[in-house]
Amino acid sequence: MSNAEPLASLIEQSELRYIAIEGVIGAGKTTLATMLGETLAGNVVLEQFAENPFLKDFYQDPERYAFQTQIFFLLTRYKQQRQLFQADLFHRFLVTDYIFEKDKIFAYLNLENEELRLYETLVSNIEHNIPTPDLVVYLQSSVPRLMEHIKDRARAFEADMSESYIRDLNEAYNYFFFRYKTTPLLIVNTTELDFVNNGDHYEDLVRAILRPNRAAVEYYNPLVKK
Repeated sequence: MSNAEPLASLIEQSELRYIAIEGVIGAGKTTLATMLGETLAGNVVLEQFAENPFLKDFYQDPERYAFQTQIFFLLTRYKQQRQLFQADLFHRFLVTDYIFEKDKIFAYLNLENEELRLYETLVSNIEHNIPTPDLVVYLQSSVPRLMEHIKDRARAFEADMSESYIRDLNEAYNYFFFRYKTTPLLIVNTTELDFVNNGDHYEDLVRAILRPNRAAVEYYNPLVKK
């Protein structure tokens, strides 16, 4: 790190404004978004998933509550995304823990037939009004690690979440982001990554996020340093 450019200099020179962190439930996207927002002195906007009144029922009975859950998320995400840049004169950076497009991952996984067609009609009429991130950071994780994180944080509405659902969701996320072309994308291998407890890991990841002149898709493997 001694010969590396100071992190403050990278922040000052960065041309990024809007950074979105993505990943499957339990990947650490909200934690990273919050930490990155503090480092950048940015505005952090987090997904309001806990406000969905159908979510707990969905995890208990997915077939019955999938459509209600999906539409509530879609409209809530749409409203929040439309407000991202309104009247914010105090922050150079914006960091979110989701992108609007990921809503489709859940829809295609959980909805069927007429429900999916109705969803697609609704999305096609609103998605063009959504701001686009300058960079999306996808935290790629394994199912065992995701399940461990979900268990450790012990959220009541996630208590009935099955490992098979997380496995299907993880596969759907990988499929989506390995074909994602809307914005520059940084795919982060979190297998050996501990950005919460390891300062070197975190700073190295921040440097990867802020790196200038990046390709359309890049892959990041963390420092193997304990």
